[in-house]
Amino acid sequence: MDDELNSKLKPLRERIDAIDAQLIALLNQRAAVALEVGEVKKHYNAPVFRPERELQVIARLQDMSDGPLGNDHISAIWREIMAASRSLEKTITTAYLGPVGTYSEEAMHAYFGQTIEGLPCPSIDEVFRSVEAGAAEFGVVPVENSAEGAVSRTLDLFLEMQLAIGGEIALPIQHNLMTQSGTLKGVTRVCAHPHALAQCQHWLTANAPQLERQAVASNAEAARMAAADSSVAAIAGERAAAHYGLQIANALIQDDPHNRTRFVIIGKQLAGVTGHDQTSMIVSVKNEPGAVYKLLEPLARHGVSMTRFESRPARVGTWEYYFYIDFEGHRDDPAVAAALDDLGKKAAYLKILGSYPRLR
Repeated sequence: MDDELNSKLKPLRERIDAIDAQLIALLNQRAAVALEVGEVKKHYNAPVFRPERELQVIARLQDMSDGPLGNDHISAIWREIMAASRSLEKTITTAYLGPVGTYSEEAMHAYFGQTIEGLPCPSIDEVFRSVEAGAAEFGVVPVENSAEGAVSRTLDLFLEMQLAIGGEIALPIQHNLMTQSGTLKGVTRVCAHPHALAQCQHWLTANAPQLERQAVASNAEAARMAAADSSVAAIAGERAAAHYGLQIANALIQDDPHNRTRFVIIGKQLAGVTGHDQTSMIVSVKNEPGAVYKLLEPLARHGVSMTRFESRPARVGTWEYYFYIDFEGHRDDPAVAAALDDLGKKAAYLKILGSYPRLR
């Protein structure tokens, strides 16, 4: 049986080895050209990372492919190829909500690739401050969750800080219950970020009602605590389990199997037009009848489709709000530019957070 199997596999493996030899030669050729591109960018002081260009490359390759690789496979492969090429030009530092093992770190790698220098921060505030101060070129922050809604602190910081949104990524949130032993024997409490505890409350009530629930700063911090104390279970992702040496006692315990968190990429760099873009802004209006309708009317009149509308108290005056709005198109698109011009004349306050490639 083994001899017959090996005889059938041998020629196929030899073909794969030959293709791999071609691939490594071509990848090195590509990297050499990327270095030449880097020298041209350096001469003109152009940014190393251009998200709109990278997404255009991936979209073009997806259109060219006849399979069996799917679009997700192509995206994952080419993100890493381009990330490796970028790292030959310059090491890019990206701040994220830490410590190591958080979903924010996972989102960072999903967007930038593995060859990125991560800067873990203890809070979302510190992610913004690190980018503002130049300690990191970019930051990755959660902006909304499909189950819990908007991340209020991120929205507030967009109002305070002068940073632009340059990209976005949605990450499936897969919560796992983990311990030192991989069982709940001797475990008395479960620790996690408050959002994670809320997203798993029905499972915990049905399957581990005896565990005390303790909210901590992040799921990765919960994993660190569980690694140091056998009486603690943590709710976190697989990356945290691997980093802290924990065993998964129960996998995929989130109540909503479609739970996702949307993250945005913040920085000082503005993204160019791709033809598949989104713009985010903050506006406020005078407290008068019909004010919100009058505010949004220019978007409808110019054919601009709104994709998200969120309100936050202005914390000044009485019953006054800031509105966080996402809509399709780039601020440089003629229809969007015309709508923003009209909208700016009606708004009491208007801040464009950025135009960037939107999720496909």
